[in-house]
Amino acid sequence: MSVVARTVLVTGGNRGIGLATARALGAAGHRVAVTYREQAPEGLYAVRCDVTSPDAVNEAFDEVERELGPVEVLVANAGITRDAPVTLMTEEQFGQVIDTNLAGAYRCVRRAVPAMRRGRWGRIVLIGSEVGQSGNAGQVNYAASKAGLVGMARSLARELGARGITVNTVAPGLIETDMTADLADRHKKALVAASPVPRTGTAEEVASAVAWLASENTGYVTGAVIPVDGGMGMGA
Repeated sequence: MSVVARTVLVTGGNRGIGLATARALGAAGHRVAVTYREQAPEGLYAVRCDVTSPDAVNEAFDEVERELGPVEVLVANAGITRDAPVTLMTEEQFGQVIDTNLAGAYRCVRRAVPAMRRGRWGRIVLIGSEVGQSGNAGQVNYAASKAGLVGMARSLARELGARGITVNTVAPGLIETDMTADLADRHKKALVAASPVPRTGTAEEVASAVAWLASENTGYVTGAVIPVDGGMGMGA
């Protein structure tokens, strides 16, 4: 893949998929910034940002633009879980996940798009989930937020394609991260056994898909959902 150095912002880039993605894009020669809420990662340009706050999002973009230039590649990865059966899930638990995972991505996209339109080039990658297509018991809020990202990406793809901006979703399956570390071993084993590739995935495998979508050679790929799930979601 040809590489032109671009300014990249990865939200939630201090761990897991976000950190692996930031490192992969940095290794490819891009100028990479990440956002974090509590602990900044070592070796990366990091800005504190809570994506549930429009002001914080604007301030983070302002800082990245001053230091690295306008954001040309946005990877909207920041996300949380607040799992519970629907009868026990509180309004707060539902709202927190939607506000972070879905509305947070919207806030970052809204802030990034004007500069991309002026430059007539941009790559937006939203980190979804296989759960957003197949669903999962106890994750009504999380699944709804990730399904919403697909609709957001496809609407944006239609809106922005003529300006040289692509918008795609990467849908990971069971990936070894801090977010999945609390899953019961019994549940993990059942998910692995049901997968055509019977193992968990790695954050680096997801990062490879993101890096491809962020490249110069993918200007004709937009509105797509790219699964990185070992085949778990086939047919969903």
